[in-house]
Amino acid sequence: MSLTVADLTRGAMTEFQEKLRQQHEESMHRELEALLTTANKAEAEITRKDFDGFKKLFHRFLQVKGPAIDWAKINRPPEDLIQPYEKIKAKGLPENIATSLNKLAVVKLNGGLGTSMGCKGPKSLISVRNENTFLDLTVQQIEHLNKTFNADVPLVLMNSFNTDEDTKKILQKYKHHRVNIHTFNQSRYPRINKESLLPIAKNMGMSGENGEAWYPPGHGDIYASFQNSGLLDKLIAEGKEYIFVSNIDNLGATVDLFILHHLMSQPADKRCEFIMEVTDKTRADVKGGTLIQYEDHLRLLEIAQVPKAHVDEFKSVTKFKIFNTNNLWISLPAIKRLHEKNSMDLEIIVNPKTLDGGLNVIQLETAVGAAIKSFDNAMGVNVPRSRFLPVKTTSDLLLVMSNLYSLDAGSLTMSQKREFRTTPHVKLGSSFTKVQEYLTRFENIPDMLELDHLTVSGDVTFGKSVSLKGTVIIIANHGDRIDIPAGAMLENKIVSGNLRILDH
Repeated sequence: MSLTVADLTRGAMTEFQEKLRQQHEESMHRELEALLTTANKAEAEITRKDFDGFKKLFHRFLQVKGPAIDWAKINRPPEDLIQPYEKIKAKGLPENIATSLNKLAVVKLNGGLGTSMGCKGPKSLISVRNENTFLDLTVQQIEHLNKTFNADVPLVLMNSFNTDEDTKKILQKYKHHRVNIHTFNQSRYPRINKESLLPIAKNMGMSGENGEAWYPPGHGDIYASFQNSGLLDKLIAEGKEYIFVSNIDNLGATVDLFILHHLMSQPADKRCEFIMEVTDKTRADVKGGTLIQYEDHLRLLEIAQVPKAHVDEFKSVTKFKIFNTNNLWISLPAIKRLHEKNSMDLEIIVNPKTLDGGLNVIQLETAVGAAIKSFDNAMGVNVPRSRFLPVKTTSDLLLVMSNLYSLDAGSLTMSQKREFRTTPHVKLGSSFTKVQEYLTRFENIPDMLELDHLTVSGDVTFGKSVSLKGTVIIIANHGDRIDIPAGAMLENKIVSGNLRILDH
């Protein structure tokens, strides 16, 4: 068989690319070692573990070319791999559910800042309801569980270097609550220059410009940092078998006893090691990750992994009917096993950023749900929408502060007085983006029990006891202001123009 010029060229190219990859990797290792020399003693050991994880991620990043997904191989998951919640609930609960609760720990992802809502510090410390913060509500929920069932469910917070210090200060206030609280820190990875593929950090410091040189690498980092912190082994030693993981800003993510019982009641040889709660997609969720069947495994497909030509298909509500809520139930011994075997192959999300000075960097991230393909007997559970109530914006905040929800022992449930079980669609304009400004625009939160859709744009304020029903659109043009008077009832109305109400 004779070799063609094309074959030889291809061979030379591959060899060239391989050499280039090695050079990139060697340069990266040199830079990381140099950075390590600037760390103080206490930091050095943690940083070395972080860097070991980063090296593995960087190595895989250099290997991967093009989309890691072959679109033709994507199938809808078989029916039995995504169970309807009703079917799991129909099994009922045993007398001794407390035994199962004692084998559970709750993990909240607490690495995010409140910057998108105009707040300094950890997002979990923003007040969401009656002066209660996300963290307050979480502690109340778990304390209520522990008291009701005489159980010991600990709360574990995965902090990042952005949130750790502020969170720890506040934890003092829960000292006398009936819930044991543990924290561990997500890794701190170096941002890399998009052109040179080298870290932009000058040293291990976090101050000044160097503060921009670091990032927490997405919630997929939970597996490594949990193990590195020693907390994973500690919980296993205490007899914990599963963790329930969710985002701290998802107010619907409470411990569900039916799902817990389902996990605990599987036969030993069919032990389900991973449950992902999914829910039906609506038009608002087209970007959410979905579950697919791929090469005989359940797999999480994120929009970032989809080849450009198929993005519209991915967003379609007909082909991919469900999305990941990021409420996950994961076996602790399985995490330990997979981490030790280094066989948790999480897809890399390459997140490009432009820093304030205009420098283009990339940060390599992973998602916690992407590990589903590595666990045995993994499954999805299609849960009611009420288990997905994230607060990402002040529009979401308006919903959870309103009379649409009632608060009981830290849990929000939709009011019985609302006829439709769906949540209204709320879009508040840029004047409402920051929490402080948003709060000044409402004398109190309007009655929204019969609201379907609310759009507000421009300089708008709401007086006391306003009631909104059906579809309400309020638009104040540039330079105008609209004050909705106290006691106003707006039903299927469009309000525009200028309406000032001044104190006399």
